[in-house]
Amino acid sequence: MTLMTKFLGAAAAVALSAGAALAEPALIFDLGGKFDKSFNEAAHNGAQRWQEETGLNYREIELQSEAQREQALRRFAEAGSNPIITMGFAMADPLSSVAADYPDTNFVAIDVTWLENPNIRQIGFAEHEGSYLVGMLAAMASKSGTVGFIGGMDIPLIRHFGCGYAQGAKAVNADATVIANMTGTTPAAWNDPVKGSELTKAQISQGADVVYAAAGGTGVGVLQTAADENILSIGVDSNQNHLHPGKVLTSMLKRVDVAVYDALAAGDDLETGVFTLGLAEEGVGYALDDNNGPLITDEMKAAVDEARQKIIDGEIEVTSYYANDSCPALDF
Repeated sequence: MTLMTKFLGAAAAVALSAGAALAEPALIFDLGGKFDKSFNEAAHNGAQRWQEETGLNYREIELQSEAQREQALRRFAEAGSNPIITMGFAMADPLSSVAADYPDTNFVAIDVTWLENPNIRQIGFAEHEGSYLVGMLAAMASKSGTVGFIGGMDIPLIRHFGCGYAQGAKAVNADATVIANMTGTTPAAWNDPVKGSELTKAQISQGADVVYAAAGGTGVGVLQTAADENILSIGVDSNQNHLHPGKVLTSMLKRVDVAVYDALAAGDDLETGVFTLGLAEEGVGYALDDNNGPLITDEMKAAVDEARQKIIDGEIEVTSYYANDSCPALDF
């Protein structure tokens, strides 16, 4: 019996014996753990904010393998948790099946937007819009004219990030070179900082002096190596500027924390359906704080903020990788 099985079994027993606990929400983190300093940790921060503000509790579990996805969903549903919030696209198939078996339970799917179940709130993000902005910053900060992108698992979602990044870089410098590498083709790619470090060194050897990591926990290795090698990095999802002050140019914010917080705060009034959060909804953006302030000049900020508004107004169209499974600015 795994630790996760023991935990969920105990959670179910406690919940079923205590009526007051039946409506406690639950949060299922994706592989990589809740302290990955990126995607999962953003969700954790949103849940913690809700807990601190309300004094209410929620259940959580950190998955250790693919096989635990459906098991976790069913155990929490049986225990009466509502809503049940899931992290990552890989929850789509088990979620579709489990949600159909528990029509009176609401589920929240972060990074899933294609399911037909009426009891799921599906939240996607316009990652390409936020990535366009940090791509602009990368090109403006680069002295070599070569910038890098390191993705986690090679899936359309991560290519979506890279495509927007390349478009932003080339909008600033049409002759810019954008190097792109993926960490792997399995979920292990989200939690391999050693491989992230190796890829960063390889890109530096090709001339990259700014590297953007969209790779979950793997990105920790990217940012660390970039700092060690005295080049700039760009974080993702959470604000990672503080990890290496003065070395992280910015972070592409994907407001998973807000999505989780809002879902918990909605309670019984949770609206299901498909929602996409982009620049207009402040679902994505770039981080500017004391840790990276000296790296972002007034001219850089003005250029990026102008582009942000033009994207919102429709004057700049950032091509989505999802549109035709290709990218006009980057050959993956």
